[in-house]
Amino acid sequence: MHSVSLHYTLSHRDDNESASGTDTALLRHPLMDLLQAVAQKGSISAAARELNLSYRHVWGELKRWEEVLGHELIVWEKGQSAKLTEFGDKLMWAERQTQARLAPQLEALRADLERTFAVAFDPDAHVLTLYASHDDALPRLREHSASAGLHLDIRFCGSVDAIRALNEGRCTLAGFHTQSNPAANSHTARAYKDLLQPGLHKIIGFATRSQGLITAAGNPLQLHNLADVAKRQASFVQRSPGTGTRVLLDDLLAQAQLSAQDLNNWPDEEPSHTALSEAIASGRCDVGLGIESTARARGLGFVPLVQEEFHLVCLKSALDTPATLTLRHLLQDQAWADALNALKGYQTQNCGEVQSLSKRLPWWTFKRAKKNSS
Repeated sequence: MHSVSLHYTLSHRDDNESASGTDTALLRHPLMDLLQAVAQKGSISAAARELNLSYRHVWGELKRWEEVLGHELIVWEKGQSAKLTEFGDKLMWAERQTQARLAPQLEALRADLERTFAVAFDPDAHVLTLYASHDDALPRLREHSASAGLHLDIRFCGSVDAIRALNEGRCTLAGFHTQSNPAANSHTARAYKDLLQPGLHKIIGFATRSQGLITAAGNPLQLHNLADVAKRQASFVQRSPGTGTRVLLDDLLAQAQLSAQDLNNWPDEEPSHTALSEAIASGRCDVGLGIESTARARGLGFVPLVQEEFHLVCLKSALDTPATLTLRHLLQDQAWADALNALKGYQTQNCGEVQSLSKRLPWWTFKRAKKNSS
């Protein structure tokens, strides 16, 4: 077997690029840039112009990499567009998988750098650390809040781990999601009840979002619910244990009178909605449970199953700190409401309002002790 190492470099991302929809990968390899340009432009000369490089340089690099890797990368015939070989296509697939899997960790690294310099150079800046379930709205909130001097240090992890981080003092806010009014005997209640305490924790309203089945474009297997997924034994990709989506899946399976064993589960579990969507887009899996915004962004099929609530939670003692107050005011700003409502599957819900934990998640009962009769 031919063995070779591809050495990636970590590059700076301009947030203006993110807003414009251009490639925002932080982990870069020059060969992947060459292959992507050739695949998109259909010729080496056009790819060279796109990358602002000479034709000779691009041609030489492609030939050098073919020798290093032991495989042809580009094929074309006279009068035809240049295209990637099967091996070149597989390299690009591996690139997309790598970017999807590592995006949360790379974003966390970028947030660390921003937090450090914000504190060092701006005495008026506020920094708010947020551990949260993977969500497409939170990066937009980070960009929106930065203009007001509030730097959100977002760490994406499972919902359960996010609340644990809050309780252990590793963050000021935690983000997690549930169905509306989940039952007291639900998997949701069992996952979160012991981690949250009325009077100690407070919820800050944020948003609702749509979760459902993410399928290949056009939903070729005609999967409309979990019963269809089980009946047709479609290859099902799971999120990681401890994520809010995994907890939601357990509840949806119970409601459909199914179990996880009824599904044809793919052995690999994905850490984010983005990675799950990539697994389906690549054809490795047929379907998974995820959020609408990620499916739409990837051009995949989506079947809504539930409208869930995404909560922000903090300790009551943190509600009136300068950073949390700034966030609460920003969340109630019309500009933020417009930005959030423009995201597929999202709607603002009591955004920025402080809410009672026992009212939003009514699992707790408070019984008065009976007085002894004399």
